[in-house]
Amino acid sequence: MSDIISLISAELAIKVNQVNKTLELLESGATLPFIARYRKEMTGGLDEVQIASIRDLKLSFDELDKRRKAMLKSLDERGLLTGALESKLQETTKLNILEDLYLPYRPKKKTRASQAREQGLEGLARQLMQQNGERIDFQKYINRQKQVNNRDEALAGARDILAEEISEDSKTRAQLRQAFEDHARLSSKVVKTKIDEAQKYRDYFDLDEKLSRVPAHRLLAILRGERDGFLRVKMRPDQERTLRIVERIFVKGRGLASSQVQLAVEDSYKRLLLPSLEKEIQKKAQEKADAESIRVFVANLRELLLAAPLGRKRILAFDPGFRTGAKVVSLGAGGELLNYCNLFPVRGSKAQEQEAAEQTCHLIKKYELEAIAVGNGTAGRETELFLNDLNLSIPVISVDESGASIYSASESARNEFPDQDLTVRGAVSIGRRLQDPLAELVKLDPKTIGVGQYQHDVDQVALKKALDDQVLSCVNAVGVDLNSASVELLSYVSGIGPKLAESILTYRSEKGSFKNRNELKKVPRLGEKVFEQAAGFLRVYDGNQNLDASGVHPESYPIVKAMAKDLCCSVSELLSQQNLRDQLVLDKYISASVGLPTLEDIKQELEKPGRDPRPAFSAFSFSQDIHEISDLHVGMKVPGLVTNVTKFGAFVDIGVHQDGLIHISKLKHGFVSDPVEVVRVRQQVEVTVLEVDAKRNRISLSLIG
Repeated sequence: MSDIISLISAELAIKVNQVNKTLELLESGATLPFIARYRKEMTGGLDEVQIASIRDLKLSFDELDKRRKAMLKSLDERGLLTGALESKLQETTKLNILEDLYLPYRPKKKTRASQAREQGLEGLARQLMQQNGERIDFQKYINRQKQVNNRDEALAGARDILAEEISEDSKTRAQLRQAFEDHARLSSKVVKTKIDEAQKYRDYFDLDEKLSRVPAHRLLAILRGERDGFLRVKMRPDQERTLRIVERIFVKGRGLASSQVQLAVEDSYKRLLLPSLEKEIQKKAQEKADAESIRVFVANLRELLLAAPLGRKRILAFDPGFRTGAKVVSLGAGGELLNYCNLFPVRGSKAQEQEAAEQTCHLIKKYELEAIAVGNGTAGRETELFLNDLNLSIPVISVDESGASIYSASESARNEFPDQDLTVRGAVSIGRRLQDPLAELVKLDPKTIGVGQYQHDVDQVALKKALDDQVLSCVNAVGVDLNSASVELLSYVSGIGPKLAESILTYRSEKGSFKNRNELKKVPRLGEKVFEQAAGFLRVYDGNQNLDASGVHPESYPIVKAMAKDLCCSVSELLSQQNLRDQLVLDKYISASVGLPTLEDIKQELEKPGRDPRPAFSAFSFSQDIHEISDLHVGMKVPGLVTNVTKFGAFVDIGVHQDGLIHISKLKHGFVSDPVEVVRVRQQVEVTVLEVDAKRNRISLSLIG
């Protein structure tokens, strides 16, 4: 364990003690948000990203150790384990090197080399490899019973043995692997018989570039083209360069034996080494591209989850449509369904449009609605324009409806609205997204939200893990109202999970609202450990303990009470009066278990209890003069909303049913290494139209003036 801790420390440049304490906390069941927020003294203030890196690296070393133990057991059972080999295996910290060391001893199916050994040609192979000029007696290797009929067949079998041994030599593989990593080129060519079907991959029909310079999105697109059967892809360095590496290791002269070794080297490289290392380099390139794409997806998801909430406002929500009209719902401030109906605000008859206008005004007045949410899908822009023409007294706001239809068909939606159809549930989801994007979006599989980059092409296990980490982080960063949260939202609170979330909701429905955090302990199967993990992230508003509405952990309540006592005031006065908080001397409350980082967090919470990290809500409107792609012209400046950020640029909704692309080179003057440095999902921007291709539905935009 100490070796692993040292390795993690060196790899991540984090102190050994920090790694050790973090692993202790993780192994005790603590979550990333809890450790980062409430155990800063133990970890030295590591953030969630660093803690996750420690966790993930520990898992990878555990897998390495598991593989090593399996190898040692197999070697020992077969009588092949020597002290020197065991030492090499024990010292190795890289999986590919471990596999290289084990490769010569791995149980194999019948190969050309094993057949040659059965034919008695091992001695000939050894004599050839020595290349000492000694005369070879071929006659003793010719054995017709073993199907070695002549000198050439004997040499061919010996070369097969040498080729396999060369391919299994760990030093050779290490040098070649480095050459592949440094010099491999990616080439892709179209399958000529499928050229008509492969047009979406036309940029890669004849491509050749250095693999290390290929961006993640391009590599994933090319690999998808290969899987679809449209492209032939190779990842390899120059053959002469890499072949010379092997020749220098094994070819020692110019005689008969050396010429045979030379032939064995060429065969080993082409038949065994090249396919093996090319597969390995492709896997490594894919993993790197996966990691980059997942990073982009996670960053986009965080921006979307932490988008500004409108808050507890009464909403009129439209799920627009042309043929079937718009499903319209009225929602209370807590997202409860008050009313639903079907209206035809666009492409209906004049009578239907008049009815839609009258009914909209009636609903706003009847339910005292404070804002209108309009889904941005089919007919969304037209519905928004219709509502704006009514000159209503409340804002009309476009809402990203990605995944709303998936939610409406989910078990969660059916449980909440068993008597309503899909369209009503979808409209409710659109309205609630305006009130609180986080609370509504956690009900969806993050992959359905539509802010990823080649999300179906990356490692799905790694993607799910990263997305789950991000949702967990966002939910706990914001905090959760214990008395109004859905089961999905509660499931992401540190330490709780789906089953306990259901237990909390059952308790809440039977006993009524929670009066304080401590009442959580009465929920069946919610023990002290879960309470420790979860309590600080849950909020109880209007309860009988005023600190329960803050992010102060219950374990720190005695500290706050001591602060109030020292200032001769109550906790509620300390919360409400800045002049009292200004008198606090935090050093006075430092102890063996509580340091300055925790005390500073407590003071921040006292100043702004339950502080929400999300920005204040700002309404956005598209240009009233632009409805269709035909309304655009080059040079026009228009407002837009960033819908997705990728490694090659950002997509922006400008209200014409087709997102435009800001290429990375048009995000700002000067070099941009990563678009997330400049823009984020749901950011409001003003863009300049550079090019409009109506036939291909492509719009090029720029953020540069």
